[in-house]
Amino acid sequence: MTSRRYCDRAAVPRAGFRILATEGTERYLRGRGVPAERVLKVHEGRPNAIDLIVSGEVQLLINTPLGKFTQVDDYAIRRAALVHRVPYTTTMSAASAACDAIIALRSRTGSVRSLQEWHERANGEKTASGGRIAIASA
Repeated sequence: MTSRRYCDRAAVPRAGFRILATEGTERYLRGRGVPAERVLKVHEGRPNAIDLIVSGEVQLLINTPLGKFTQVDDYAIRRAALVHRVPYTTTMSAASAACDAIIALRSRTGSVRSLQEWHERANGEKTASGGRIAIASA
């Protein structure tokens, strides 16, 4: 299945992100009522996806390469994302999971719990070692 089939159901718009997409994906998304703005592929000219990454306009990159020029474009886009510390995913299922996590983090105050605390919550009891779980590796 191509990534486009997942886009109209993805959590990206729900997470509050502005969607920038290449021509075919933009057309597909708009046809399904998902707002998207067009960005050029790297080989199509400038400003393109790399320019937007470098300028800080991209906070999350979803890059699902398909097509003739994608190998070269994909490498350059991933490299720019890494250099500029932009999180990226290459599958729509991972993108949807990332956006669901962003939505969850925005909807409640974050808290940090130890593994032991999660275990206690799940089981409703303290462990035999007084609430501590020992993890050993060989």
